[in-house]
Amino acid sequence: MTFPGGTHDCWIRYWLAAGGIDPDQEISTIVVPPPQMVANMRVGNMDTFCVGEPWPLQLVNQDIGYNALTTGELWQDHPEKALGMRADWVDEHPKAARALLMGTLEAQIWCSEPENVEEMCQILSRRAWFNVPFDDIIDRSRGIYDFGIGEVREMPDLMQKYWRDNASYPFKSHELWFLTENIRWGYLPPDADIKGMVDRVNREDLWREAAEAIGQGDMIPESTSRGPETFFDGKVFDPEDPQDYLKSLEITRI
Repeated sequence: MTFPGGTHDCWIRYWLAAGGIDPDQEISTIVVPPPQMVANMRVGNMDTFCVGEPWPLQLVNQDIGYNALTTGELWQDHPEKALGMRADWVDEHPKAARALLMGTLEAQIWCSEPENVEEMCQILSRRAWFNVPFDDIIDRSRGIYDFGIGEVREMPDLMQKYWRDNASYPFKSHELWFLTENIRWGYLPPDADIKGMVDRVNREDLWREAAEAIGQGDMIPESTSRGPETFFDGKVFDPEDPQDYLKSLEITRI
């Protein structure tokens, strides 16, 4: 995985634990930079990985391995990447921070248009970005999944989303899940004030200002919570009661 306590660490731990495998006792997890994932699989340094595209499809295209699942199957419409800026910099440069947000939102809207998908993937394939073949990117950006097991599936609802379905908005409830999982695996103490952490870091107010500035005010959600989230194994995370979710889990470090 890519970083202890990070999104991909949370995904792979959740998936293993849901299958009855303790990710701390029965396997070893290591940190590997995303562009090195496939190479490490090729030489047998590791057995599996969890990372964003294009590396899972590259693994299949190079006939090195297969994909057990895409994380959208684990938790549909889950969040992933985030734009972060230092609080003191934002306070000192409010106009620049707003401009960065506006530009990011406009880029997300552009990436969400079907007619721009091929150009987006051509750009990402260049040396300055992913530096991988175009064919390692394009299919999954169109919702086409070759898992490397002799089956190609069209699953447009599981492909990356940039703007539609509130994909851009930083729901505080999502950040609560990640912090709750960090408590689950011992990265944070059980009594950590995770709601306070979210309130200090999440600046959805700036997102709203940027959305209004580019004429997308009607896309602002009514709440900072998306409500209860259901995972592939039937577990439900209610952001109003993270402790109840933790109590429902069989494998934890608590």
